Amino acid sequence: MTTDDRGESPAPGHGTGRDAILRAARRAFALRPYAEVTMRGIAADAGVSASLIVKRFGSKEQLFTTVADFRPAADELFAAAPAELGRHLVVTMLRLRDEFRGDPLLRVVFALGNDDERALLRERFREQVTARLATQLTGRDVELRAELIAGQLLGLGATLSLHRPGAGNSAKPERLVELYAPGLQRLIDG
Repeated sequence: MTTDDRGESPAPGHGTGRDAILRAARRAFALRPYAEVTMRGIAADAGVSASLIVKRFGSKEQLFTTVADFRPAADELFAAAPAELGRHLVVTMLRLRDEFRGDPLLRVVFALGNDDERALLRERFREQVTARLATQLTGRDVELRAELIAGQLLGLGATLSLHRPGAGNSAKPERLVELYAPGLQRLIDG
């Protein structure tokens, strides 16, 4: 099986659904500037026709807007009480990485393109992930703690992607949770 520049594997057998298209689009927009991404290239990677992408998403711009939306991942990541959030974040990140066949947040770091595209991704990430997390925290320095937690989540994803194969990829998920969640929980608790 081949991997992309970040070590992410394409979807096995591709697929004909929305998820296969979104996985292919995430890879394309993360690895190449917007102007170089084509609907045909995304379609080939997803194993679908370009006309199906147009039917489901409209234009390349609308597809990019969908890919630049971090809310679905944030909804799942932050769906726990603050006292259990550290553990939940790690468990959910690992599960989403499996489901997306790639990291649900890292595209904000690895995205290429012009300043406008990168700025849009960063702004959406700040608004939909970091600022949203800050509203769930209490006590002092909630914005700073939210930024540090988001950075830790990006770090976990980057580590697992960069060190493939590596100890983190061969470790049982529960071991990763045991090692990583306490640090996140300290930031959550303040």
